[in-house]
Amino acid sequence: MEMLQIYTRNIELTERLRDYVETKVAKFERFLPSLETIRVDLSESNARDSARRMVAQITINVPKAILRAEERAGDIFAAIDAVMDKMYRRVDRYKGRKTTKRRAAPLTGEPLEAVAEEAIEEEAPPHIVRVKEFEVHSITPEEAIEQMELLDHLFYIYLDGNDGRLSVIYRREAGNYGVLKPVY
Repeated sequence: MEMLQIYTRNIELTERLRDYVETKVAKFERFLPSLETIRVDLSESNARDSARRMVAQITINVPKAILRAEERAGDIFAAIDAVMDKMYRRVDRYKGRKTTKRRAAPLTGEPLEAVAEEAIEEEAPPHIVRVKEFEVHSITPEEAIEQMELLDHLFYIYLDGNDGRLSVIYRREAGNYGVLKPVY
């Protein structure tokens, strides 16, 4: 499977482990014919709880979407099984969104509030530890919510298909959503 990339950290990628991962993710090719790449990250963390030390994360790139899931367990094979279950649910939700052309309810007209600034610790000034570049697609706010849920993120950056403006949708504490639109 040439579209599969397996990365490890603090764990040895044995032939048995590679075969196990390849067998598990090969099933996604049947469900997602337009599949571009699958990235599997396997690592051992320094978690105090030994039942959550092994981490398995799967990222699937499909046209105009990214599906991601992460799970932890005490055994790497159990973590892989758990993340596969979670990813199957994400794939079902993604496919359901693609096949049923249902219209999502429009966002509420609730006034937008700025995201609260985080408290800055005086001992250590904050610094940038990672810069990530990504493609921005023109989609509706409802599609942005779906993509944010598929990624299991708290926010999502997109080009609003209605007005062409760069926008950020985020989940509010009450469970609703807010949209940030910069003014130039």
